[in-house]
Amino acid sequence: QVQLVESGGGLVQAGGSLRLSCAASGSIFRMNAMGWYRQAPGKQRELVAAITSGGITNYADSVKGRFTISRDNAKNTVYLQMNSLKPEDTAVYYCNAEGYTSSLREFRSWGQGTQVTVSS
Repeated sequence: QVQLVESGGGLVQAGGSLRLSCAASGSIFRMNAMGWYRQAPGKQRELVAAITSGGITNYADSVKGRFTISRDNAKNTVYLQMNSLKPEDTAVYYCNAEGYTSSLREFRSWGQGTQVTVSS
């Protein structure tokens, strides 16, 4: 089983920055895509950003130019640098990762979520 632990959420004023981290642990043979999703109250969970094992990134239009996703493959960790935050970025942010365990079973795991609140 693969566990994801997120950190770095909090309260910030509009225009500020936060950096989220998500570390994966467990019997990981290969880590493929990693990403960040968010869910605001009353809304569906949406993709914020994703990154492949080769470093190809994909962003939601709403965060392009403000958020940057990166990863450290040696540490099985993914980061989300969030700049120029807006009140509409307020949500619970979830880390997601997929790949293969050491027994060559596919996995897709979610973190427990971390709250990001942006005040106006």
